[in-house]
Amino acid sequence: MTRVENRDTLARSEAHETVLESLLAGIEASNPSQVIESTVTVTGNELTIGTDQYDLSTYRELIVLGGGNAASQVAGALEAELGDRIDGGIIVTDDPVETERVTVLPGDHPVPSERGVDSTRQLLDRATAADEDTLILGVITGGGSALMPAPADGIDLRALIETTDELLHSGAPIREINAVRKHLSELKGGQLAAKAAPATTVSLVLSDVVGNHLDVIASGPLVPDPTTFEDAQAVIDRFDLTVPEPVRERIQAGVDGILEDTPKPGDPVFEQVGTHVIADGMTAIEAAAAVIEDAGYEPLVLSSMVEGEASEAAKTHAAIANEIRATGTPIKPPAAVLSGGETTVTVESGGSGGPNQEFALSAGLSIDGSTIVGAVDSDGIDGASDAAGALVDLTDIDRPAAQAALDANDSGAYLTERDRVVLTGQTGTNVNDIRVLLVPDE
Repeated sequence: MTRVENRDTLARSEAHETVLESLLAGIEASNPSQVIESTVTVTGNELTIGTDQYDLSTYRELIVLGGGNAASQVAGALEAELGDRIDGGIIVTDDPVETERVTVLPGDHPVPSERGVDSTRQLLDRATAADEDTLILGVITGGGSALMPAPADGIDLRALIETTDELLHSGAPIREINAVRKHLSELKGGQLAAKAAPATTVSLVLSDVVGNHLDVIASGPLVPDPTTFEDAQAVIDRFDLTVPEPVRERIQAGVDGILEDTPKPGDPVFEQVGTHVIADGMTAIEAAAAVIEDAGYEPLVLSSMVEGEASEAAKTHAAIANEIRATGTPIKPPAAVLSGGETTVTVESGGSGGPNQEFALSAGLSIDGSTIVGAVDSDGIDGASDAAGALVDLTDIDRPAAQAALDANDSGAYLTERDRVVLTGQTGTNVNDIRVLLVPDE
């Protein structure tokens, strides 16, 4: 169960407690132990994953390979289901849990690190050693892009870090960020699948990407890559990114056809690869909505696919909550507006916080009455901050100071000073953001 360190401070009323409980329910519903238990079973030699079956007697070994924020939790859950049928494997993560058969190696997020490079090199070596008698359970979760860095030839870690930093501060959507990352890597964009071939690979995915685009989640190491070097160059141009010379040269060489692109749809390396999305944003939102309904509020789920600038998305959510309060449209209070997805922040200043804290503060500046706003990142890490998100109402809004903090991208400092950040630590899952605007019946 996810624990909130400052729960007593945040839950200052029954309504605040309801918002907090709904957010936590969303996190728990996407917990790997729950989703693996409902998705993966073994009876005799028959392994069932979703609706697919695999005869374990036809394989010499079964290994677990992959990475991401929640990857070690997935590996642990697989060990609980499969026990000594697992012959080993390697997971790269920044949130390790104890495992018996799968080796858990360190990486860093959201900026890649040297230890992540070393860990990923071992992962790639293990994948390359697999053969046609190997069954690989590929664990892919959010955060994998940074946690599994495998710089391509001519790209060193410093260049990768500088490029990642430029991308993360640009306001670019994750699809475009990862189009660049894939073309600077030896693992992303289907290249892990290429190294694992001809093994049979079954990918188990916790999606933190709007629309569950498999090529974007962790930069799609086990699926075909529809993006090209030209797409990567277009992102650099569109967002006017300043990238290191080796990055510029590599992308240009790819555009000029000097370098081979990532594996595309139809490539034979994917003939023995299957993919299962075992949890996503809607998994969390449905669980949060159930808590809201049990508490006597009517839930209105807008979407699990909300994107765009966090502060602007917040204004739209607040407008809907205000309409509910003022006119009973589209539903009457007591009610709640819920959404998921992944918003971004275009950083203009050097403030602190993350998209969920910026969402909460912006919504707080726009709501009426006793509406309560809660927004968290399901992995417990909002942007590069130590908080999962925030929980606010009108009493937390000192309008001039709040607007100044929002303008400076400094929502984290403002909300921390007022004890309104949600502190969970890493949660062991990652299915994007969860947002709740509770509209009590006044």
